[in-house]
Amino acid sequence: MTGLTQGIAAAGSGLFDRSVPPKGYAWWYIDAISDDGEFALTLIVFVGSVFSPYYAWSGRNDPLNHCAVNVALYGRRHRRWAMTERGRRRVRLGPDEIAIGPSHVHWDGTSLTANLRETGMPLPHAVRGRVRLTPRVMNDRFFAIDRAGAHQWRPVAPMADVEVNFDAPALSWRGTGYFDMNFGDAPLEDAFRYWDWSRLHQKNGITSLSYTADLRSGEQTSHALRFHPDGRLETATHPPPTDLGATRIFGIRRRTHALDTSPMTLGATLEDTPFYSRSTLSTRIDGQWASGVHESLDADRLRKTLVKLMLPFRMPRRA
Repeated sequence: MTGLTQGIAAAGSGLFDRSVPPKGYAWWYIDAISDDGEFALTLIVFVGSVFSPYYAWSGRNDPLNHCAVNVALYGRRHRRWAMTERGRRRVRLGPDEIAIGPSHVHWDGTSLTANLRETGMPLPHAVRGRVRLTPRVMNDRFFAIDRAGAHQWRPVAPMADVEVNFDAPALSWRGTGYFDMNFGDAPLEDAFRYWDWSRLHQKNGITSLSYTADLRSGEQTSHALRFHPDGRLETATHPPPTDLGATRIFGIRRRTHALDTSPMTLGATLEDTPFYSRSTLSTRIDGQWASGVHESLDADRLRKTLVKLMLPFRMPRRA
């Protein structure tokens, strides 16, 4: 491991070259916010989809048979959400690419390009376009988010330039984004009860990341990282958590850790679901404005039978 490096081509090689064992999972996550703050996007590619009721009901013995691309577009006039699960016959996986159904994601040595052709739910509508993410710097270090090391997180590109071009809906913008990957050898909800994650970007190119997880053992793991544009990585100890308040509809509690004396401020709630939330977040760090994304996951709720029975209405399966 070399930590954060500007050898982008080398650090990006083999991004999808990961064998997922039975019961396990992998996902690759991108988020981005437009330069004018009017639009946001998340893109998640799943192998052994952790939120899939079909994978859970199958006994989780064949992760490659439960793959999905989740696309979420946020904006006042262009809000879309799509996540269709595909079986192994519709999946192609290589060291630098992954295709699931009609969508394809490819690393070319300098950029990650996603060509997306999905159908939104619960009302069917086309979600068709391209997302191109170009890292400013990359990290090749993994961090364990449980005590045993069975669940790993790699913030691949803490800060990146993102271009978004969609035909459906008609939408184009540029912004700043983030890219990470998570792997696990066991079901997510077996290890965790709850977690919070956030990323904050500053104008000077520094990215601050926070990841705190409550384990089923009663223990807690925590990572506070700062990635600098020159390649330096700082680690820190989290201060006591700050309560951000629960979501309005499903009451998902949200917390974070202040990185300065300035208060954390929630912006828009992008997702308010029975078991997770996604919101925009802002604060000041070292006197500089910092903004980004915050997520909370309630794995206790994810385990509930009722929640799993609700999910197919939003996440259909097309094997």
